[in-house]
Amino acid sequence: MIENLSEEHYWALKAKEVEDALLARVPENKIRPRLEPTARLATLLGDPQKAYRVIHVTGTNGKTSTSRFIERLLREHGLRTGRFTSPHLIKLNERMSLDGEPVSDERLYNVWTEIEPIVGLVDAELESAGEEALTFFEVLAVLGFAVFADAPVDVLVLEVGMGGEWDSTNVADGDVAVFTPIALDHMDRLGSTIKEIAQTKSGIIKPGAIVISSEQPDEAMSVLVAKAAQTAEKLLTYGKDFEVISTTVNKLGQTVSIRSAVGEYLELNLPVHGEYQAANAALAVAAVEAFIGGASQRIMDDVVRASFADFSSPGRLQVVNREPLTILDAAHNPEGAKSLVKALKESFGSPYAVGVISILAEKDAKSLLEILDDSFVEFIITQSESARAIPADELSVLAAEVFGADRVRVQKNPQWALAEAAKLLPPAQASAIVVTGSITLVGQVLKLKQVEAEQDA
Repeated sequence: MIENLSEEHYWALKAKEVEDALLARVPENKIRPRLEPTARLATLLGDPQKAYRVIHVTGTNGKTSTSRFIERLLREHGLRTGRFTSPHLIKLNERMSLDGEPVSDERLYNVWTEIEPIVGLVDAELESAGEEALTFFEVLAVLGFAVFADAPVDVLVLEVGMGGEWDSTNVADGDVAVFTPIALDHMDRLGSTIKEIAQTKSGIIKPGAIVISSEQPDEAMSVLVAKAAQTAEKLLTYGKDFEVISTTVNKLGQTVSIRSAVGEYLELNLPVHGEYQAANAALAVAAVEAFIGGASQRIMDDVVRASFADFSSPGRLQVVNREPLTILDAAHNPEGAKSLVKALKESFGSPYAVGVISILAEKDAKSLLEILDDSFVEFIITQSESARAIPADELSVLAAEVFGADRVRVQKNPQWALAEAAKLLPPAQASAIVVTGSITLVGQVLKLKQVEAEQDA
């Protein structure tokens, strides 16, 4: 160890070296529609993604929450689990979780040192063929596969980065292919219609897999039905084979009852907000039933109850303060914004809401703002630390067009934006600060809240 450096700090610096090496590559938002380089790297490393069983998760919204639900249910069965999700909120390690906890800095660095020479070899092969070197996400996916093989895990819950067919995660073959709601997003990469996007996402369906789908637009469902009939063992869909029977709001979240293909799970305490999270939970139960017993075996009640009782989904309708009520929600596209609007009404009683908002440049900012219009009284436009964030001054002009200039303020520093929002809340009325519009903003604010909590401890 470096003199006068704690072991924890030493490994944190080493993990930062890994992150820096990845960030030096073509960035995550510039994903290349190709699978061959990832497959080549995985092959040279002995195909670590084949060392365990896989549940593959795609869709537009709800992928991370659904992946977390699935992983929690599997862990309660006594299985050693891996979970690969993206993006992270605070630290890269969050993307690769072992038994529900982010991979340690030490393991991350050690596995990286093992695969780095092979990464360099594939880079050289690509460049000699006139192609671009491996991208951030191509290397990240294989690093994740290697981390999980090193652990080792029994099962990996694998969230796609973007799309499905040519996504780097698709070198793995899922026993179960899970589809959260499909909507318009990343249209420059995935297609300009729901049908085209669904076609790309349906690429994760592998021969003999069981397909589990949430409620979908007709044009998306028709694609999944056709692909499943051609390739999969069976298809189970929301509304027909499983569904939320009921959900009622309680102080900590909601009480949910679910019907699955093989039974009912009643009066489950779920400490997260939003009706969509109940739907994600139902989807996860169906996925785990498919994985454990081919969708013919019920999960034990105690397993489901325990899994739901301590479930969390950071950055998704997450309450980080009660006084004042402060909600973080990573709604970054129109469908996510619609879910937020619905939750503010049904879960939080339509509070006097002040929005703290930053949006990334590639997003449909105008549509997102228009959806939020009626649910917020005032807006503070800020700017996350992401290089892709729309400059606050620029976004404020668009916000003034949508909301009216009298409802819009600009505070480029998110921490100061939160302080200003608190001053705008009426003292004798149910009110809330809602941080939304960008996952990077939510992650930045979540980190601020963690620092505050540590200082108060």
